[in-house]
Amino acid sequence: MNKDKTNNKVKTVFKKSRKEAVKVQQEFFKTISGMMTAAFGLVAALAWNDAVKRLIDRYVSSGQGIRSAFIYAAIVTVIAVLITYYLGKIASRFIEAEGEEDKIEKKEGKNEK
Repeated sequence: MNKDKTNNKVKTVFKKSRKEAVKVQQEFFKTISGMMTAAFGLVAALAWNDAVKRLIDRYVSSGQGIRSAFIYAAIVTVIAVLITYYLGKIASRFIEAEGEEDKIEKKEGKNEK
């Protein structure tokens, strides 16, 4: 009888350990993917920086350095605001979906007990 209780406790500990290991792996992947996304984002931003500067230089005479700098800053600001806004909307959808999954897991956990 004691052996069965011990085996059940060991199985429970292993299940919890596996769940924790999966959570650690998921967090690790999220962190690495976030870092890689940021790195690629930086490369893309630098490329767009050069492209927008060249575009402005083409249409604004070179003697108007301060004017072209303000035009460039305005264009980049508008683009940054739009991208941030839409990424925020997308992120909130994922957060809502994750919250729904957590609710489902909690319900399933209560049903198992």
